[in-house]
Amino acid sequence: MANLNTPFGFLQSRGTGSSPTYEQVTALIAANNNTPIFYGDPVSFVTPATGYIQQAVPGTATLAGIFIGCKYQSVSQKHVVWSRYWPGSDANGDVEAYIINDPNAQFLVQGGNVAITNAQIGQLIQFAVGIGNTATGSSGAYVQGTGSAATLPFRIVALETFPPGAPGTDATTAYNRVFVAFNNVITRNNGATVGIQLVEAK
Repeated sequence: MANLNTPFGFLQSRGTGSSPTYEQVTALIAANNNTPIFYGDPVSFVTPATGYIQQAVPGTATLAGIFIGCKYQSVSQKHVVWSRYWPGSDANGDVEAYIINDPNAQFLVQGGNVAITNAQIGQLIQFAVGIGNTATGSSGAYVQGTGSAATLPFRIVALETFPPGAPGTDATTAYNRVFVAFNNVITRNNGATVGIQLVEAK
């Protein structure tokens, strides 16, 4: 079956911790940050001194982690709301966000319009933000553009191959799915090549 162009952001597959929290940590989103942040989006610090995070922009800046939800006091609903995504408004005060920044975390993510092959395992790769889904709260982020710049955000660990023939498992065509690990995140030095355990064969 052909791969489908249905990006879903970065979904954690393993890490130092255990499911479902994987040692998630808290961060803050400013109530006046009007850019939505979706479940599975890479996030960065607005400035490290403030502690506030924002949807990351593709580049070589150090990531704060991967966003996996938030809670806030809703102005419209008059109570605390737990949400898979930050809609960009409706908070009375700071938003408490949950992010994954475990340096050993690995994520399943869709590739872009060029196939990612076995020969690219171990290479560094950039991400694209895509378009998030406000109905589900899911990210539209994906990866594309391998390179050698030590500050690229992710490293390719393995290709998704199971179950054979499922969408995303064809490494000869675009939009195949891969497992990636952090390369440039706040909990790891830029360009660090810490040994990572490959995804187990299925």
